[in-house]
Amino acid sequence: MSDHTSHAPNRSGLWDWLTTVDHKKIGILYLIAGGFFFILGGVEAMLIRLQLIYPEAKFVAAGTFNELITMHGTTMIFLAVMPVIFGLMNAIVPLQIGARDVAFPFVNALGFWLAALGGLLLNTSWFLGGAPDVGWTAYATLSSNHKFSTLGTDFYVLGLQIAGLGTLIGGINFLVTIINMRAPGMTFMRMPLFTWSSFVTSALILFAFPALTVGLVFLMFDRIFGANFFNPDAGGNIVIWEHIFWIFGHPEVYILILPAFGIISEVVSTFSKKRLFGYSSMVFATILIGFLGFMVWAHHMFTTGLGPIANTLFGIATMLIAVPTGIKIFNWLLTLWGGHIRFTTANLFAVGFIPTFTIGGMTGVMLAVPPADYQYHDSYFVVAHFHYVIVGGLVFGLFAGLYYWWPKMFGKLLNETLGKWHFWTFFIGFHLTFFPQHFLGLMGMPRRVFTYLPGQNLEMGNLISSIGVIGMALGSIIFAINMVVAAKSKKAAGNDPWDARTLEWAIPSPAPEYNFAQTPLVRGLDALWTEKMAGNKGMTPAEPLGSIHMPSPSFLPFLMSLGLFVAGYGFIYAGQWGTYIVAIAGIAFTLLCMLLRSLYDDHGYHIEPDEIEEKGVKA
Repeated sequence: MSDHTSHAPNRSGLWDWLTTVDHKKIGILYLIAGGFFFILGGVEAMLIRLQLIYPEAKFVAAGTFNELITMHGTTMIFLAVMPVIFGLMNAIVPLQIGARDVAFPFVNALGFWLAALGGLLLNTSWFLGGAPDVGWTAYATLSSNHKFSTLGTDFYVLGLQIAGLGTLIGGINFLVTIINMRAPGMTFMRMPLFTWSSFVTSALILFAFPALTVGLVFLMFDRIFGANFFNPDAGGNIVIWEHIFWIFGHPEVYILILPAFGIISEVVSTFSKKRLFGYSSMVFATILIGFLGFMVWAHHMFTTGLGPIANTLFGIATMLIAVPTGIKIFNWLLTLWGGHIRFTTANLFAVGFIPTFTIGGMTGVMLAVPPADYQYHDSYFVVAHFHYVIVGGLVFGLFAGLYYWWPKMFGKLLNETLGKWHFWTFFIGFHLTFFPQHFLGLMGMPRRVFTYLPGQNLEMGNLISSIGVIGMALGSIIFAINMVVAAKSKKAAGNDPWDARTLEWAIPSPAPEYNFAQTPLVRGLDALWTEKMAGNKGMTPAEPLGSIHMPSPSFLPFLMSLGLFVAGYGFIYAGQWGTYIVAIAGIAFTLLCMLLRSLYDDHGYHIEPDEIEEKGVKA
C-alpha cells in the first residue's frame, strides 16, 4: 500500500474539469462541447435557409454562403453529433457492462481534448481570414490548390486531423473496455443493445478514421508542402480523394446512426415494459450493418465514371444494407406491439424516429439505383435524404437518449411538459424543413446554390423549408430551457426512475466515481430486470466489499492537445511566416508531455471500504 495515496486528490471548479479522467465527467464535457458546436452549426443552417427563403435574396454574399454550407456540414457531422455520441457512450457504456471505468482513463481524457481543440481550431478560421469554402467533402482540386480555395481550407485540414485523432483513440478505448472489462456473467450475448452498437461503432472508427487521416495528410502535403497527390497536371488523381474520403465517409454514416439504433432499442424496450423483440437478430443486424458499411462507399460516386460493373456492384451492396436495417425497424415495432407503452418524451422521440428514419432509408434505396442516381445526384433530393437519416434518425435518437439517461448523469429528471413541447416543435419543424426538399430536388434544384431565379416553381418549397427551421430552433431553445429547469429542480431522480431493465439503473444517480461499490454478478439478459423478477432489491455482488483502485487526475491530456493545437497554427501560417518553428515547437511540446507521462509512474489512489457510500451496489 506504500506506492499509492489512500484518498482522492482534492480538486474543485475548473481545475477538476481540466484534469479529470473520470469517464462520467468526460461524458459531460463531450456533451458541453457537442452542444456548443450544435449551436454554431444550427446558426449556420438558419443563415443558409434565410438566404434561400425567396428568389435572388441577398442576405449573405455568395462566398459567405459557400463558407456557411462547408462549415455547417463539417461542424454538424464531426464536431456536434460525434461528441454527443461519445458523451453518451462515456456516461453509460461502462455502467451497462458493470465496469468501474474505461480501460484507459488517461487516453479517454486525451481523446476529448483533441476533439474539442481540433474543433476550436477549425472554427477560429471565421476570425482569421475566412472559413473553408470548398464543401464539407472538400473535393480536390478545389481544396488542394491555393488558386481555388482560401486559407480556411488549411484550417479544415489541420482541425479535422487533430479532432479525428481524438475520435480514433476514443474508439480504440471503447473496444478494449467492452472486450476486457465486462462484469462476471456479462457475456457478449447479454450486453445491452446500446453497448453492442457502441462496440460495432468503435470497430468502424478503428478502420474508417485512418482513411480520413491519410487523405487529410495527402491534402496537407499538397497545400502546404507543394506535393501533387491530387494535381492532374503533375500526374496526380482527383478521383483518389473521392475514394479516400468516401471509404471513410460512408462508414462514418453508420458510426453516427448505430449508437442511435442502440438508444432506440433501450428506450423502446423500457417504455414498452418488454424485453426487446428478437435480441439476437438485432445484434447480428448491427454487426452486418457495420460490415456492409465498408462495401458501399462508391454509391457517392456513381456519376464519376467508374463504369457499369462497379456501379452495379455498389448499387446492389447499397440495396443489401437495407435488409438488416429493415430487421431493426420491424423488431422495434414488434417490441412496442402489445406492450404497456408509456409515451414519455424519450419514447416520443424513439417512436418519431421510426417512420422518419424509414423515409430516409427508402430514399436511400432510390439513390442506390445508378441510372436514377444520375438524375438525383447533387440535387436537393440528396439533401432531403441525408437529413432524414442524420437529423430524423440520429438527432431524434440522441434526444431520446438524453431524456432517458439525463437522470443517471445528473440526478435530476428533465421536465416532461417542456420535453413534449420540445418534441412536437422539433418534429413538425423538421418535416416542414426537409420534406419539401425532396420535391425541390425532383424539380431540378441543385445543391449548394446560393440563390435561384423566380418563375421556376421553387419559391413555395423553399419558403416552407425556411419556415420549418424556426420550429427546429424553437425546439432546441426549449431543450436548453429544460436543462436549466432540471438543474434548479430540488427533486432527485432516484436510482431507477423509469423502472428500467439494464445495469446502469442499479446504482445511485448520478453514479459515484467508482460506479459499483462491488462488481455485480450478471445472471441474464436485461441484468437488472432479471434480479427484479427474482425479487432482489439490487444486483447480486460478485465480490466482497474491498479497496477500490482509482486512476489519478492528470493535466497532461489537455497540455498534449494544446501542443498539437499550436502546431496546427504553425503549419497553417508557415507559408506566411516563412518558418515551421511554431509547428515544430507545438509537436515537441506534445512529445515532451508524452515523455513525462512515460517516465512518471502514476499508481493512482484507493478508496477504502469505510469511505464507500452505504448506498452502493450491495446484495
